[in-house]
Amino acid sequence: MGVSGKRIVLGVTGGVAAYKAAVLTRELQRAGAQVQVVMTEAGTRFVGPATFQALTGEPVFVDQWDARIVNGMAHIELSRAADAIVIAPASADFIASLAQGRAGDLLATLCLARECPLAVAPAMNRQMWENPATQRNIQQLRNDGIEVVGPDSGDQACGETGMGRMLEPEAIVEALASWLSPKPLLGKRVLITAGPTFEPIDPVRGITNRSSGKMGFALAGACVQAGAEVTLVAGPVSLDTPWGVRQRINVQTAQQMHDAVHRQLDAAAHAAHPHDVFIAVAAVADWRPASYSDAKIKKTDAQSVPQLQFTQNPDILASVAARKPAPYCVGFAAESDSLERHGRDKLIRKGIPLLVANIGHETFGRDDNELLVLDGSSQTRLARAPKHELARELVHEIARRLDLPR
Repeated sequence: MGVSGKRIVLGVTGGVAAYKAAVLTRELQRAGAQVQVVMTEAGTRFVGPATFQALTGEPVFVDQWDARIVNGMAHIELSRAADAIVIAPASADFIASLAQGRAGDLLATLCLARECPLAVAPAMNRQMWENPATQRNIQQLRNDGIEVVGPDSGDQACGETGMGRMLEPEAIVEALASWLSPKPLLGKRVLITAGPTFEPIDPVRGITNRSSGKMGFALAGACVQAGAEVTLVAGPVSLDTPWGVRQRINVQTAQQMHDAVHRQLDAAAHAAHPHDVFIAVAAVADWRPASYSDAKIKKTDAQSVPQLQFTQNPDILASVAARKPAPYCVGFAAESDSLERHGRDKLIRKGIPLLVANIGHETFGRDDNELLVLDGSSQTRLARAPKHELARELVHEIARRLDLPR
């Protein structure tokens, strides 16, 4: 799925963001893609072809009449071998050429002669991006079925700040993975909780869980790639929002997470577009201190130990599963032993159709995991793999079950 196993033609046009294309090349390769670079003459003024040849191990093409293509048809040979063409950076001039269907150089010609999908990642000064001519050209690309990825807002090489800078390479890879992936959740709305919760004792201390949020964020990204509209409710983590997530809501405590989840469910239901799936990945604290001190609790002497009383937090997953009607609920269980027994017990106790279990103390903070997927009548083991790969497998398991009678 995504870009893994795909052959990508990466087009590099003239602009200072061409240096990011080298990083993008590496990121695409890490994601499992094979990269063939084609440059415009202007692009070579910013980064030399030798750089991309060293990174890819493939010859870099600039000239339509390159003698290395024996039939003289580089635009045909290169485009026919590609699963997708990505122009990054895509300058204002090159975007104009695409919009007008011009074939003034090798890269523009192979885009015109292609049989595969084409995406562009615009990169230019903010005035150039905002110019009506550029906006007309961008709309024409979209009308022609060309995917436009970005741009972003931020500091620009000219010293100004605004819209027009190229998306970061990691975000482009995420966008391309979403663009090229199958869409088993197309048209579905998914609500996900991720990360830990933090229950404060006083202004500087609190109780939390050892969750990094990586699995939940990977699932949010995988659901986007599968075509879903995703809302992510996140506890305190230092993770970037996955590309394409419609809304991220940051919370701290279990009560805040509970309230945010039900507000989203209520709002969607009132808008006559309810959530189809709720995935409770967050490691929610079961208890919180019964009282909170507005001032830091002081240690008066070496023997002083504060006595804490606890009260139970709301059960977010069970409360969502009890709604009428309820979305398709997927729970997560981080266990220290007896994975199947504890997982199946939680499945029944929460009243949910699907539960994903893992050995929590071994996987917190790691980039890989192995999972046991339990429903009312079967179990499926997902072998140890990076969490982003497991997330895609889980999306497949969820999508397959959504089509079954409940």
